[in-house]
Amino acid sequence: MKVSLKWMMEYVDYRGSVEELAKRLTMSGSSAESIEYPGRDIKNVVVGEIIKIEKHPDSDKLLVTIVNVGDRALQIITGAHNIKEGDRVAVALPGAIIEGGIEIKVQNIKGLESQGMLCSAKELGLDDHGLPEDMKSGLLILPEDAPVGNDIKDYIGLEDAVIDFELTPNRPDCLSIVGMAREAAATFNIPLTPVSINLKEESGERIPDKVNVTVEARDLCKRYIARIIKDVKIKPSPLWMQRRLQVCGIRPINNIVDITNYVMLELGQPLHAFDYDKLTGGSIIVRRGNNGEKITTLDGQVREISEDTLVIADKKGPVALAGIMGGAETEVSAETRTVLLESANFWGPNIRRTSRRLGIRTEASLRFEKGIDPNLASMAAERACELIERLGAGRVLKGCVDVYPEPVLPGKLPLRVDRLNALLGTEISKEQMVDILRRLEIEAIEESDQTFVIIPTFRADITQEADLAEEIARIYGYDNLPSTLPGSIATCGKLNRNQKLVDEIKQTLTGCGFSEIYTYSFISPSAFDALGAPEDHEIRRIVKIINPLGEEQSVMRTTLLPGILEVIRFNLNQKRESIRIFELGTIYIPRQIPLKELPVEKRRLGLAVCDENLDFYYLKGAIETLLLKLKIRGAVFYPGEHFSLHPGRTAKISVDGEIAGFIGEVHPDVMENYGIEDKRAYVAELDLDLLLDKASTEVKFQPLPRFPAADRDVAIVVEEDVTAGSIMETIKEAGGELLENVELFDVYRGNQIPEGYKSLAFSLTYRAKDRTLTDEEINRLHSNITEHILKKFNGRLRE
Repeated sequence: MKVSLKWMMEYVDYRGSVEELAKRLTMSGSSAESIEYPGRDIKNVVVGEIIKIEKHPDSDKLLVTIVNVGDRALQIITGAHNIKEGDRVAVALPGAIIEGGIEIKVQNIKGLESQGMLCSAKELGLDDHGLPEDMKSGLLILPEDAPVGNDIKDYIGLEDAVIDFELTPNRPDCLSIVGMAREAAATFNIPLTPVSINLKEESGERIPDKVNVTVEARDLCKRYIARIIKDVKIKPSPLWMQRRLQVCGIRPINNIVDITNYVMLELGQPLHAFDYDKLTGGSIIVRRGNNGEKITTLDGQVREISEDTLVIADKKGPVALAGIMGGAETEVSAETRTVLLESANFWGPNIRRTSRRLGIRTEASLRFEKGIDPNLASMAAERACELIERLGAGRVLKGCVDVYPEPVLPGKLPLRVDRLNALLGTEISKEQMVDILRRLEIEAIEESDQTFVIIPTFRADITQEADLAEEIARIYGYDNLPSTLPGSIATCGKLNRNQKLVDEIKQTLTGCGFSEIYTYSFISPSAFDALGAPEDHEIRRIVKIINPLGEEQSVMRTTLLPGILEVIRFNLNQKRESIRIFELGTIYIPRQIPLKELPVEKRRLGLAVCDENLDFYYLKGAIETLLLKLKIRGAVFYPGEHFSLHPGRTAKISVDGEIAGFIGEVHPDVMENYGIEDKRAYVAELDLDLLLDKASTEVKFQPLPRFPAADRDVAIVVEEDVTAGSIMETIKEAGGELLENVELFDVYRGNQIPEGYKSLAFSLTYRAKDRTLTDEEINRLHSNITEHILKKFNGRLRE
């Protein structure tokens, strides 16, 4: 919100520096982001009157003018031709500084002396958007009553200080000059000048005979006021008004439109002006849109209306998007003679949704979506009509149409001084509190030996005692609040079980050489094609985003693989040769399509390795290390399939019979789809929720073994499709309590092994807790285990 200091000072008599104002208002809750000083560098430019014009004797394009600047007459040569004798103009005297820091000097132009310069709007730093065409290409012509000799900065209000405030969404009342003046008055404890309106309603006609207002969508429109202005004269608004609009970031259009924008900036209530003669049947209908309806808005764009869109319509169809932008069909133009002025209050959430859906963000929608006081609509309509009368832009009809079925009344809260002091840790007296709240236009009353405060309707953000405490604290001064310890017993914050386990997972994988990554939860629908997912696969049951940033981020992910593969590709493109990454993320599974409730959120752990020196078994080892760290027993790796992974190089992982995830080499076709060539990548995706459920934080201690262990090896030849894991499980079952450990230490394929077979060598460790095992016991047990696995897997001992 850009605030003109000169404009604001019409409502509050502030006499300090603009820097101090910005600082103090920031400390009281209205953050000042920047300060600009438009017009400050312009010097020695005055109002002049052209008393004589002649052609330059040596140039057909130049004019020689004699200009009265109050205390003298100057000869000034100009190339502009939009002037005549008697015109009042802006004159840059010798030594003057104009926009851009240009200094004006006496010059000799084709043999004649020019003692200054006649200025255009741009040379004064003015936006010429709202000026007549001849002034855009020529000189700025001032009104006939412009006082000759006066400084142009005083006459137009050219010099100003503009503070840009970053306001919080809960303070829509501050999105106005009056709102910020109210804040300044409260902060500095100086009087606030109320808005004074003197509306004459000069036309003898009455509005009820001219317009019929029907509010059908009463849940979306709390109030609608319509006023009519006749005998409208469309012309540029006064320069002082144009200047105020410009410094606050709004371009002038014409007097009627400028007045609506002026009142919006001044009071915070958006207004809209319709060409009354273009409204079919003189009717206004506030309703929801119908699917298929369209409207061409003031920016020339055709907008499609949905049933959730609040529109202003006549008997023929929509004429405006309520609270956002008017329609081109009823736009105020140079031919407009009668205006219907709208001052309404629309429900903020609906305006915000429509604005986002259509991609339109206007000054009006910005205010409506944050919530505006419905009681402000009447004052704004009267203020706009007063300005129309004052500027001679039209005659206001008597009365108005005001549809306001459920008036909003002021709120009421108890003022408990002890409670507020306890919240703030202060000892502020009741008198001080009442004074601070009075400065914010919150009045205190006494009822039945209890004090209450009346909350004005423009402060809808104050709903409870804590809000009162905040108001008192910010005006009292946060820097004046004492430092106090918490008054109640504090509890010590700590991580819960799953949070500790997640930290343990991150530390373990980091210790294994992996780096954590974060990827977007939004992905492209084409990612499933790149992964090679079958058309009917459940992974394609996705949640679509209504308002996506783009096609590439239009659905919620159902797997972590797309993000992981994108990260691999990016790092390879950056010439990273060794990539080891992991991600703890959430996938989103819809309960049903179309959605009727929020999707199920499941946590997943994704891992990936892309390094010519690392393979499948490195990634498998990292997962086994993690499972060991989490004290998860009963994890089994067994052959499996996955549409994104290489056949025969993929394994499923189960824990206690439940599927925990998959691991494998990425299929070459998938690598090609992601633009990764001549590289191998190994990925795994695990069910993080299952791992956390199966993990144990219990630590058990047992004494060191008292008796020695005995090692035996066995090498068996089995068919190629027999897995080492299944053999190890069988060995453990047959070994019983005396088998302490079993490890695979060799896999051999070669000349001594028939084709289609492999040799697997295992090391077995035997130990008893209560005695030293004899060779006879060990040999008998080892022999039994060997016979068992040979028989079960149809193998033979390797010689």
